[in-house]
Amino acid sequence: MSLPDFTTSIINYLEEKGGKKLEAAVILGSGLGSFADAIQRPNKIPYSDIPGMPHSSVEGHAGELIFGEINGKQMIAFSGRFHHYEGFSFEETATPVYIADALGAKKLIISNAAGAINTSFSVGDLMVIEGVIRNNLSISPRGYSKHRYLHHQWVDKVRSLAADLKLVTQQGTYMYVTGPNYETKAEIRSFRKMGADAVGMSTAPELFEAARLELKSVAISLISNMASGVTKGKLDHNEVNAAADSRKEDFAKLVSKLIEEF
Repeated sequence: MSLPDFTTSIINYLEEKGGKKLEAAVILGSGLGSFADAIQRPNKIPYSDIPGMPHSSVEGHAGELIFGEINGKQMIAFSGRFHHYEGFSFEETATPVYIADALGAKKLIISNAAGAINTSFSVGDLMVIEGVIRNNLSISPRGYSKHRYLHHQWVDKVRSLAADLKLVTQQGTYMYVTGPNYETKAEIRSFRKMGADAVGMSTAPELFEAARLELKSVAISLISNMASGVTKGKLDHNEVNAAADSRKEDFAKLVSKLIEEF
């Protein structure tokens, strides 16, 4: 499978740093960077040191790549992702996916912080993404052949592994929006009628490129807040960080389990 030309310098640099024969890659969403503390023998490389690497500008994203191990499994983590609303093309937002594929990762675990649309969800829930609504957006790069949408087939396996850890998870449909503003109350009402359970500004482009590259992938949303209009409270990024902090140990356990057994 072909990779964009802009990734060549990135991949060459990381291969020289010894990045190869990886078991897994993990993309860490807003507020979830504390998973890096669970990585053994970490080798942290700032994005700014990597030739051609985009730079994340969003609060809660450290902007560094981490090589390391989880219980003997070689892995790489991206503490900081790239959003379309920052000015990146959809192709650039999938940079971690291209790196994971080029370095031979067998699986990709994607995480994000999302707002709950489903009123049965609570802040702090972990939702395994079963489906994605793109709202008629063309989020995949042009010029490639059609490909199957794959990640939904592993939802039951992921939830089963979570249950082994005595972690309760939700599953649902993720509504992708470009941001950067939070959604209006009217939009949330519309998204709910369309079947969305949670809403966020990332992940979908990464999932679709992982599917094109036939890279086994799963995506998990931390429900960090209730979406606009679901409650009377004002949306605040501090709420995202607080929710992530409350579930950081459970999140680390689940991701570690997925690296070993997914």
